[in-house]
Amino acid sequence: MMDVDAELRTDPRWQLIERITASSSFQKSARLRDLLRFLAERTLHGQPQDLSEHRIGSAVFGKPQDYSVVEDSSVRVHVRQLRLKLHEYFDGEGRQETSIVEIPKGAYTTHFRAVEPRAAASPVLAVARHGFNSWLLGLPWALPWALAALFLITTVAAWSYRPAVAPPPPPWPLAALFDPGNHSVQVVVADVNYGMTRLVDEQPVTLERYLSPSYRSGGDLANTHPTGREARMMKYLSGSLLTSYADLVVVDTLMRLSGNSRDSLAIRSARELRPRDLEQGNFVFVGSPSSNPWVSYFEDKLNFQEREGVVGDSPKFFENLRPRTGEQQTYHGLTFTGSSGEDYATISLLPLANGRGSVLILQGLQQEGTEAAGLFLADAASRQRLEQAVGVSGAPGQPVYFEALIRTQAVAGAPNATSIVATRVLHP
Repeated sequence: MMDVDAELRTDPRWQLIERITASSSFQKSARLRDLLRFLAERTLHGQPQDLSEHRIGSAVFGKPQDYSVVEDSSVRVHVRQLRLKLHEYFDGEGRQETSIVEIPKGAYTTHFRAVEPRAAASPVLAVARHGFNSWLLGLPWALPWALAALFLITTVAAWSYRPAVAPPPPPWPLAALFDPGNHSVQVVVADVNYGMTRLVDEQPVTLERYLSPSYRSGGDLANTHPTGREARMMKYLSGSLLTSYADLVVVDTLMRLSGNSRDSLAIRSARELRPRDLEQGNFVFVGSPSSNPWVSYFEDKLNFQEREGVVGDSPKFFENLRPRTGEQQTYHGLTFTGSSGEDYATISLLPLANGRGSVLILQGLQQEGTEAAGLFLADAASRQRLEQAVGVSGAPGQPVYFEALIRTQAVAGAPNATSIVATRVLHP
């Protein structure tokens, strides 16, 4: 926890920051707590020079001094999440606060704003209204005209009034991720850097190895004598955060489908996640184990599992562990992304191991498959076919956990004509 001086502790603005970071909205977000405290402390001490993106990345997130903010957007991502968390606090636990904390867009300073009390009715307006009523009572002959004018005004107002249409709730299966407590749903996008590192290293990587600092820094590779070009590439991959176009399509789909729960979505890179984060909460994992290694964390619960021969030199495929009548034992996808032909993906809804949350996994053999999974969920008719395939009727009272294998026809990298190949209802 950040040490602050005695003068700052007595500042009502810092005391507000302490109440915010101690609230339930921030209990599972240690990084957001540290970020808010750092931004507020530097702002209140009048040190704006410390609030550059590069300085925040080094001081709060432990980034190396030579890291590039162009290639690594983690500070901007976390600040966006912090803005949502602050909004969540002042809409909930902090609705009685007399001041509001804001982080203006395009800046990293904290702005403290007093809550404006609701204005009382204007005395002048009240006197004017009283005088008008007295005038009407004193002039009976004018009353019919006044009533006609009042009728005209109310008719025009009623005709021009257009009630605001509230966004709909998220449809199934996304609805299973949003709980009444309005906790955030963390969308974990693929780590393209990891996928490219696998190709350079030509080796499969376990989740345990992926989490090791030596692997992420590029020092734990099979090729211990890289060429100068490979060394530069590895340095770039170890210090940047990249994701794919397919992941952007999926995130856009999730944002549109979330409806009135849109503000609950939080986007994270697979590189930023830690095992303890999975002890509670709701998640969406985008990508297969070869681009998002966290999917392998749940692989033992899935019937359709990604397989690969020689890394970077063999087409990936899904193995059907328990084939049913009419099903294949393997489903092979595109040789490489950007080509034309069939690709496959799975859409799976699973519970966390301890039952304290749910996980939606959208994984394609190639980017086309992952993109097709997102587009499949965006289409109401496709969702209805999925509901029928797994036996969902209406809004189920309890989560219906399932796994669906889908096939898409890709043309020059663009997926279309997606269909359901097989489904499984999961009984955890």
